[in-house]
Amino acid sequence: MKQYLSQFILLVLTLTFACTGQKSGTIENHWPHAGITYEIFIQSFYDSNGDGIGDINGVTKKLEHVKELGANAIWFMPIMPSPSYHKYDVTDYKNIHPDYGTMDDFKLLIEEAHKKDIKIVIDLIINHTSSEHPWFIEAKKGRDNPYRDYYVWAQKDTIADYINKKTITLDSDNIRQWHDPGSGEDFYYGFFIGGMPDLNYDNPKVREEIYEIGRFWLEEVGVDGFRLDAAKHIYPDDRPEDNHEFWKEFRSKMKEIKSDVYLVGEVYDKKEIVAPYLPGLPTLFNFDFHYTLIEAFQKEDGMLLAKKQKEVIDFYQGITKDFTDATFSSNHDQPRLLNSLDENPRKLKQAIIILMTMPGAPYLYYGEEIGMLGKKPDEQIREPFLWDIKANDKGRATWIDPIYSIDETVTPLAIQKSMSTSYFNHYKDIIKLRNTNRALALGSLELYEGELPNPVMAYFRLHKDQNVIVVHNLSDIEHSIEIPDEYNKVIYTYGMADFEMEKVRLPAYSSIVIGTN
Repeated sequence: MKQYLSQFILLVLTLTFACTGQKSGTIENHWPHAGITYEIFIQSFYDSNGDGIGDINGVTKKLEHVKELGANAIWFMPIMPSPSYHKYDVTDYKNIHPDYGTMDDFKLLIEEAHKKDIKIVIDLIINHTSSEHPWFIEAKKGRDNPYRDYYVWAQKDTIADYINKKTITLDSDNIRQWHDPGSGEDFYYGFFIGGMPDLNYDNPKVREEIYEIGRFWLEEVGVDGFRLDAAKHIYPDDRPEDNHEFWKEFRSKMKEIKSDVYLVGEVYDKKEIVAPYLPGLPTLFNFDFHYTLIEAFQKEDGMLLAKKQKEVIDFYQGITKDFTDATFSSNHDQPRLLNSLDENPRKLKQAIIILMTMPGAPYLYYGEEIGMLGKKPDEQIREPFLWDIKANDKGRATWIDPIYSIDETVTPLAIQKSMSTSYFNHYKDIIKLRNTNRALALGSLELYEGELPNPVMAYFRLHKDQNVIVVHNLSDIEHSIEIPDEYNKVIYTYGMADFEMEKVRLPAYSSIVIGTN
């Protein structure tokens, strides 16, 4: 207990935290267009049966945590049978990995989540299967096998110059793309690794198989939507138009099954590459937001992120008005946010304020709300959640020996709940603010056009007759700015920021939200 007392004192001393929350206002659920989704890696979340592996029943038991945090939906990383710990190589598209539980367990989870007004989104991995999938096992048997054309094959002499990638891509550092199944003659294409052979979407039978899988999960199981992994790679990179058309067709097929189906795509690239996917995938992850948020802190360049976000939104609107911008500060592929921000508690708290006061539909990665730590390799970014001190934590997963998120470095949730300055209570406060203020959730983004000190970020969120200005100081030096006189009602402050006579004073790493009367 002594270590938690010292952590508590450290937080109080370093954060000099002051918060004025919104005293009134109804909590609203703005999902999917502006709601909040909580990403869970089940294996590390909560172990309900003592086998060391998090499971579906464990999530059901902890749904109240998601609700208390203020999230409106859960995205589950892969839950289907797979030979790997991460399960991004599926062997059975219509089942649950046995380590996680049963299909009945999952249906119960959905039922209980829906009672709490929490939507359920699952990872759907359809760019590739596992090399242990029955389709691929059959396909390897020979050129005449009926499943051969479910995958992409080429004779060795025709691909000699293309076996390896020419460049490293943003979403894969694996060089080898063509793989020998053992014959030494015909090679199969696997963009990521040999254990993940790509499906052949030029084959109509493959597309029908995938649409049937979508129907199964939406209609028979009852999920609310899908996160589409590696959406950019359905067809090779030199066939982007075919990718765009496939996702339009996929969306149409899924909407026939569930008219309000939620689809969010992973297209890991710059906005010019991402935007054309919007007609098929109306929600796309905003990787620019994540990287620019961190860069803004590193450079102490306040308006860097605000300008980038305005640029992205305006660009998307030039493609279609029907889109949702899935913003995020971290995920299962990136170092933990606290690591990316120099393990500085004030920066982490300010980062989540920025995320929650910007337009978009924010995603939160499990454990960020208690300040979990983690760096590459990926396993260490996906370490077990700390629910309580180790001696009392019967649900803590033990499938991996954590290196970063341990009792000596991370204060467990049970302790944080009683700490007014904890990460968890900070997350709760700022999420509640967003969920009770329509300008912050739904408003348009307009940039502060006046002269600003370089570390200061300032922007307006405008929604009908409810407008706010949001100001952040991304440095450890105090700054001040003047704001328009119609903004005179302080809604929220962090880090001792204050306001008087049209002037905002911003101590180190402080933020303020001011509305109009």
